[in-house]
Amino acid sequence: MALTFEDIAGHPALPACIQAQARAMLQAYQGNPRASSVFATQQRWLMAHIGLALHFRRDPSDYRKELTAAHFVDVTLQHSVASRNTTHAFIKEMQHYKFIVDAPGGDDARIRPLQPTAAALAELTGWVLMHLKTLDDLDGADRLATFQARPQMLAQLQPLIADGLVSSVPVREPERTFSLFTWLNNGGVVMDWLIAGVELENVGRERIPTGILSIGDFARWLKLSRTHLARKLRDAEALGSVGWLGRRGHSVMWVSDEFYGEYVTAQAVKLAIIDAAFAACVKNVASGSASPG
Repeated sequence: MALTFEDIAGHPALPACIQAQARAMLQAYQGNPRASSVFATQQRWLMAHIGLALHFRRDPSDYRKELTAAHFVDVTLQHSVASRNTTHAFIKEMQHYKFIVDAPGGDDARIRPLQPTAAALAELTGWVLMHLKTLDDLDGADRLATFQARPQMLAQLQPLIADGLVSSVPVREPERTFSLFTWLNNGGVVMDWLIAGVELENVGRERIPTGILSIGDFARWLKLSRTHLARKLRDAEALGSVGWLGRRGHSVMWVSDEFYGEYVTAQAVKLAIIDAAFAACVKNVASGSASPG
């Protein structure tokens, strides 16, 4: 049985599990910054999941069920994830960096099916593995081993996750500080960076030290404008969500208990969606269903 949001949010091991996941996300980013950036803002993350779901649900016998630029734009607009121009720009960027390519066998030149590359699917698989591990760490189950034994499950699992994400109000409308960072380039990585540095023994305090000292070092590692990052941190500081124990930029940063709670809640929502999708996928596999969703 899948863990619910309430199960996850109230689990005493959640802070440690979420911090381990944040650190794993940072390692993944460091290993492949370009690929990780696909998932590094809320909008791009949702667009990527929409496109991947269309790929896994494709039906070559029906052009209306192919992953094409037109179909991807239509579905993205349908879910109000991004504008037409933003969606087209996202497709062009993914093609430029070889995350999607033309699919073979398109008979109609007017309809050019697309497909994710092996690199894109590897990035998705890594993302799934990290979250399944977090869920296993919470309840001692064997989701990770089950998935690794049946990697073909990805074709059924990802569309179910995408359905859950795009239909979730908490995912689509995150809380105030979380929302502030979701629109920053690599904002998800910035939040992971903040949470990865939290001193867990201080969770529950009004101000939770992170152990982070230098904005400049992180901005350079992230290949993000130091000025842009500092501006966002100032916005977060104005909300009372982050600050410095001493002189700004020359002392340890802290995150507020409220912002920490927003991050953990957002992770719990996402983990519950992934676990519900995983449970449904396992049930489909057990019953012999070949339908991806």
